[in-house]
Amino acid sequence: MRTVEDIVRKLIAKGVTVAAAESCTGGKIAAAVTDVAGASAIFGYGLVTYSNEAKVKLLGVSEKTLLEHGAVSEETAREMAAGLSRVSGADAAVAVTGIAGPGGGTAAKPVGLVYIGLAVGGEIDVKKNLFSGDRGEIRRQTVETALALIAEKCLENEWD
Repeated sequence: MRTVEDIVRKLIAKGVTVAAAESCTGGKIAAAVTDVAGASAIFGYGLVTYSNEAKVKLLGVSEKTLLEHGAVSEETAREMAAGLSRVSGADAAVAVTGIAGPGGGTAAKPVGLVYIGLAVGGEIDVKKNLFSGDRGEIRRQTVETALALIAEKCLENEWD
């Protein structure tokens, strides 16, 4: 598996612009990207939309979607990614929403459930994940998976 730094360096080399809308990770994707020197060339938007209000106001997530499906849902992740793509104009707009724990989980939506939405080239894909571990571990896995999804979609055949 490629490291986060490997992925970010390849994105920089290819000039793929990236934006992140984060709920459960609280800015950790933005931090991981901007930890790499030169990231300012590709990273312009990092929004922490932890509250439903922020998801609605900043990303245009529908209140109806939040009421019917909840903040942690495929539908919300899709709307977050679409809104971020619209706002940022980035080549890859990634959005994450989930339950990092230790509380907040239910039988239907357990701790570790994370949806990652990715908008690239007018298409939006959402991946459902069920991570394990403590809060920090779930958040770390979310960051790594989100960046790996960007790499998979934007950096095909780019590895030495």
